Amino acid sequence: MPRLVILRHAKSAWPEGVPDYRRPLADRGRIEAPAVGRWLAEHVPDIDLALVSPATRTRQTWDLVSAELPAVPEVRFEEQLYGEGAEAILDLLGSLAEVKTVLVIGHNPDLELLVGSLTGEHPVLKTSTLSVVKCARGFRSGELVMTEKIRP
Repeated sequence: MPRLVILRHAKSAWPEGVPDYRRPLADRGRIEAPAVGRWLAEHVPDIDLALVSPATRTRQTWDLVSAELPAVPEVRFEEQLYGEGAEAILDLLGSLAEVKTVLVIGHNPDLELLVGSLTGEHPVLKTSTLSVVKCARGFRSGELVMTEKIRP
């Protein structure tokens, strides 16, 4: 049964004059992201593929998370994860074959809408919050297993 791990990026900074796409992680985000990686290493060590938004803060989150994993999975930076909506993410997930566990690192509101679309439940995904979804039929529907804000 496929498993989807959905992660909202770690806390970002709001530097003046920096466009949203280029916003970096804040100091708190640089502390929280490795904690997410350690949580994943303990609870979901078998990630096959990471799909990451190409925005600066999601790339930085991935770098810090992946440094804590026992094995770094294949990573793909996908534009559909930056503000194109939950349907675009579902289309991206629907194109995957032979993948058992996928980590998606992206942004709200798309990630909250994605979880709602897959499970009918609507958790609040603050920064550095994970949702784990067991998917019954590919990555089109599933059961929400947990949602947790990861703290160091």
